[in-house]
Amino acid sequence: MNVSRRGFLKLSGAVAAVSGLGISLSPTAAHAKELKIKYAKETTTICPYCSVGCSIIVSVRDGKVINTEGDPDSPINKGSLCSKGGSIYQMAVNENRLGKPLYRAPFATEWKEVEWEWAFEKIAQNVKKSRDASFKKTNAKGQLVNRTEGIASVGSAAMDLEECFTYQKFLRGLGLVYIEHQARI
Repeated sequence: MNVSRRGFLKLSGAVAAVSGLGISLSPTAAHAKELKIKYAKETTTICPYCSVGCSIIVSVRDGKVINTEGDPDSPINKGSLCSKGGSIYQMAVNENRLGKPLYRAPFATEWKEVEWEWAFEKIAQNVKKSRDASFKKTNAKGQLVNRTEGIASVGSAAMDLEECFTYQKFLRGLGLVYIEHQARI
C-alpha cells in the first residue's frame, strides 16, 4: 500500500479519535487562574523613553504598581512596546532602586545616606551659588541678556513630555542657555 504523508496523518488522526487514545470530543470546563490585576485601578501613561509616545496601561492596587502593559486602544503603538517600554515596570518596582538620596562631600571617598529635605536644600544652595557667580546681565555688546553660563542641564530619559516642558521653563527662568535633552541616555 502506497500512503502519502498527508494520508498517513489523516489515517492516524481518525484511528486515534475512534480508538479513544486520549482524544475526547466531549466539552471540558476551563479553569483559569485569578488575574493578578483583579481589583486594580488602571490608568494610562506615556512611555518616557523616546518621542514616539507609546501608551502604557499601569495597573495599581493599594498604591503600588502591580503591572504595566501596552495599550491596545492607542493608535500609536496598538498595544505593542519596544524592549525599553516593555521593561517600564522595573522603573517603579525594583528592589535595587535607591530609596534615599546619597551624598558625597567634597574630597570624601564614601557616600552617605541623607534625608530628602537636606538634599533639596543642598541642591538649592549649590544652584544659587553657581548662578550668582556666573550670572551676566549684559553681553560684550552691552545688550541685556540676563543669563547664566555656569550651569548646564542634560535631560533625563525618565521624563515625559510634560515634565520636560516644565523642567525647561524652570531652567529658562534661572537663566540657563545650555539646555539639552536626549531621551535615550
